[in-house]
Amino acid sequence: MNEPVTSETYAAQLRRLAELTARVRDQRAEAHTWYAQQCAAAERAVAEAEAEVARAEREAVAARELQERVDAEVAHLWQQLRGRLGGGGRRAGGPPAPAPGATADPVTLLDGVRDLLNRTRQPGDLPGSVNPLLALCGVAGAVVAYALGGAARAAGDRYGGELAVGLPVLALVVTLLGPLVGLVPAKALADRRHAVLGPRPVAVVIGAGLLTTVLLLTLAR
Repeated sequence: MNEPVTSETYAAQLRRLAELTARVRDQRAEAHTWYAQQCAAAERAVAEAEAEVARAEREAVAARELQERVDAEVAHLWQQLRGRLGGGGRRAGGPPAPAPGATADPVTLLDGVRDLLNRTRQPGDLPGSVNPLLALCGVAGAVVAYALGGAARAAGDRYGGELAVGLPVLALVVTLLGPLVGLVPAKALADRRHAVLGPRPVAVVIGAGLLTTVLLLTLAR
């Protein structure tokens, strides 16, 4: 038979149960507090990460826009430089690629290049001292055109037929274009001197070529 439980033992068990219940309640509250703290920390970390991602996206967009502006400005300035250099600039190709590892502000560098180009002397007209060379270009162009026309006329006389009719006409057209042929070497001369072929040099070349063509046609009669 079971022995009866005394009131003292029963009261001790109740106190023990109460202590255990309070301890469990405290541990459960501590666990809830820890869980809430962990959730709050995780939410803060997620929010900070999202903010970092948004900031990185904004910086990437700004960097891409800056790169596009810089590339467009580089192409524009390079085109201006090629125009200043004339024929030598056309052989330079495209603009140089960015230097690896460069850390300087590209906007500042482009401002310096723009100021340098603005301070650089614009290409002027050829000086009057080269007029003899320009006249020689006109004479040479007229002589070459007249020689080609003479060869065409000779071919027409040799082969006869329709060529005897068409080639003399072609020869006359080529001969009359002789004053303009001299503009080709004159332009090369201007590019070498980093100058422009203005109205005066063009007039000298065409005038010399025209006089030469008239003289050649007169002597051929």
